[in-house]
Amino acid sequence: MRPLSSALLALGLLALLAVPFFPQLVYSIFVMKTLCFVLFACAFNLLLGHTGILSFGHAAFFGTGAYVTGVLVKAYGVPTELGILAGGLVAAALGAIIGALAIRRSGIYLAMITLALSQLVFFFFLQAPFTGAEDGLQRIPRGTFLGIVDLRNDTALYYVVLGIVGAGLWLVWRTVNSPFGHVLRAIREHEPRAISLGYPVARYKVLVFTISAGLSGVAGALKAIVFQLAALYDAHWHTSGDVILMTLMGGMSTVFGPAVGAALVSALNHYLDPFGAWVTVITGLVFMTCVLTFRQGVVGQLGQLLRSRRPSAPAAKVDSRPHTNHR
Repeated sequence: MRPLSSALLALGLLALLAVPFFPQLVYSIFVMKTLCFVLFACAFNLLLGHTGILSFGHAAFFGTGAYVTGVLVKAYGVPTELGILAGGLVAAALGAIIGALAIRRSGIYLAMITLALSQLVFFFFLQAPFTGAEDGLQRIPRGTFLGIVDLRNDTALYYVVLGIVGAGLWLVWRTVNSPFGHVLRAIREHEPRAISLGYPVARYKVLVFTISAGLSGVAGALKAIVFQLAALYDAHWHTSGDVILMTLMGGMSTVFGPAVGAALVSALNHYLDPFGAWVTVITGLVFMTCVLTFRQGVVGQLGQLLRSRRPSAPAAKVDSRPHTNHR
């Protein structure tokens, strides 16, 4: 990792660790919500940015994680950490099923299949007797983490969420910078060539769908615990659109660019809430400005700017003196 990137990462981590000590400057619940969407966006980017697969139905996994965790913790008294884990695992299983069906097509047809299957999941949560229908699943108890940390305390909950999100982002980074990640980018750049080289492309696609869905489910589960609510909006197609917006704004060609996009969109929705319906219009204008100004996203464009300003290595000097053979 480059020194500048390491310094920025360290500063960002210090700022996140200090959030609970400055409640007058920033609301910790808002930061926790943003962290959930950061994990959601980076997980989604495993598909869009690194594999070249556009999914219009990723809210299905986010909502599944929220509802599964909420039902287990509230109705069955399952410990919170096991509920979050179960939410991620069920979302991963759903991702494997949807991925296996969707990858039979490509391009816009694949995107429409994911949207259709996501709507099936949405209507299931709307009609199921245990989900609260339009009211959502309310009053989900936070409980304790590992039987020790009382999650009713916002500060304790904040550090638990920060730790889980950090572990999820490390998994995203490790996936991208592994041989598996190199194969994903080969599929994105030229799928027929990857097939000709002997890679089981269909298996790789299903696996990355599963990983992305599982992390998205964990993000949804954390959001349900933070707000003590699993809402229908978590599984709505609008949420799928939001995560695409976050990814494009931050930069889908980067590992953590979507995290910046998630922070931007969350901040716009939070601080412009008094404007009511105008929030959508303002967010759309900001998105168009970012797309026109930063073609590779905010982080991608800044990275390109820094690389262009870096001094190039001096060319090797060529010895012009005549060479003689010595015996």
